[in-house]
Amino acid sequence: MPSISNKGKLMPESPIRKLVPYAEIAKRNGNKVYHLNIGQPDIKTPEVAINAVKNIDIKVLEYSHSAGFESYRTKLSQYYRDHGLPIETEDIIITTGGSEALLFAMGSTMDVDDEIIIPEPFYANYNGFSIASGVKVVPVISTIDDGFALPPIAAFEKLITPKTKAILICNPGNPTGYLYSKEEIMQLAAIVKKHDLFLIADEVYREFIYDGEEHFSVMNVPGLEEHAIMIDSVSKRYSMCGARIGCIVSKNKAVMATAMKFAQARLSPPTFAQIASEAALETPQSYFDEVITEYKDRRDTLIAELQKIEGVKVASPKGAFYCIAQLPVDNADQFAQWLLESFDYNKETVMVAPAAGFYSTPNVGLNEVRLAYVLKKEDLIKSVAILKEALKAYKN
Repeated sequence: MPSISNKGKLMPESPIRKLVPYAEIAKRNGNKVYHLNIGQPDIKTPEVAINAVKNIDIKVLEYSHSAGFESYRTKLSQYYRDHGLPIETEDIIITTGGSEALLFAMGSTMDVDDEIIIPEPFYANYNGFSIASGVKVVPVISTIDDGFALPPIAAFEKLITPKTKAILICNPGNPTGYLYSKEEIMQLAAIVKKHDLFLIADEVYREFIYDGEEHFSVMNVPGLEEHAIMIDSVSKRYSMCGARIGCIVSKNKAVMATAMKFAQARLSPPTFAQIASEAALETPQSYFDEVITEYKDRRDTLIAELQKIEGVKVASPKGAFYCIAQLPVDNADQFAQWLLESFDYNKETVMVAPAAGFYSTPNVGLNEVRLAYVLKKEDLIKSVAILKEALKAYKN
């Protein structure tokens, strides 16, 4: 039998999805499962996007331009400018989700065995994208004790080698919900300019900011044009995860020319999804105002309920719709599986994402879980009540 590649062997399982078979068994056994494991919003997709696909009159479902529809990129650049980001049509390549944009960014800026520094915990697929690109992740650890704030710049400096090509951040963060301040972004900008690195910013949760805070984009940093690469997506902004439409954005012409080669190699992004995404740009501000209010209420509810459980520590997120909770267990991976395999509370249980999979440093985050507050408030309250009972039973 032919052997599989070493990359295949190294590719990590998704901490978000790997427990799905156990959830399916729990459901077959008659248990209701509250999904706190995955960032799949229950917010309705804007009708303008759905109707654009319903009402389209297409005789031939053609390829689009490899960079995506020019009409979409033009409207998207206007959307960014309306939000204070100096982005032109030629600065954008439409991708199949933010995931492909990240792969394009790595492929365009790094060679095999190059290094990328990422504050951890980080979005689990960064590990997978790096392995697929032959790139080594060099983690710099942030901690729950300071709310997962940016580690000291000195910690980054110690990790930079001749092989370091980029620093990657998620702002606001998945899985922590941490929002980097303007000062923190400026500190990162200074270090990438000093060492001639790229600063790749995954900004797909830009709209999800709470408590009167403001998002500061890498695209707003003066003098960073040759270093900044922004990753974006419609998945969360418009509750369109299934559309699989994102984009890579940069003013560095060499980066974009190289990314275009990757775009041409995969032919084009999906046509119907681009039609929906372009129409979604017409979504009124009232939609976002309602969504942000809803998520803030959910966040406050989840954090307040978790803080009532003895032994649980949780960092209050400033953005996105995730938080990291530290549980009074030795191994959250085993606990998460047990929740689905062996526990129910009145025929209900919860599904969480073990946080160790959001770190690349071994044996870190073993007693942490990521929770997504994408459920209605009453379901979040129920979920935490179930979690409280589960922790009691697990100790015994």
